[in-house]
Amino acid sequence: MSETNSEHRTSPRHRVFKGGRLAFPDGGAVDCVVRNISSSGARVDVVDPRGLPEVFTLVIAADHFKRRCHPVWSHDKQIGVVFE
Repeated sequence: MSETNSEHRTSPRHRVFKGGRLAFPDGGAVDCVVRNISSSGARVDVVDPRGLPEVFTLVIAADHFKRRCHPVWSHDKQIGVVFE
């Protein structure tokens, strides 16, 4: 995973501020805040991005949103994810 924020986006992102969860294949999960989102990915804030699995599911319960994704960059407590 790269440590820089890439501007190579396939679709425009929309600024949001929504609570979410990153759900892991092993049944674990961490809370997150979704800061922007598009049809192809999102930027989320987490307490600590270290140790995240290669693949997880972004869940925004309030929107009935659930998408499998993987991280493509991280910086401090922010990660960029691309939807599969």
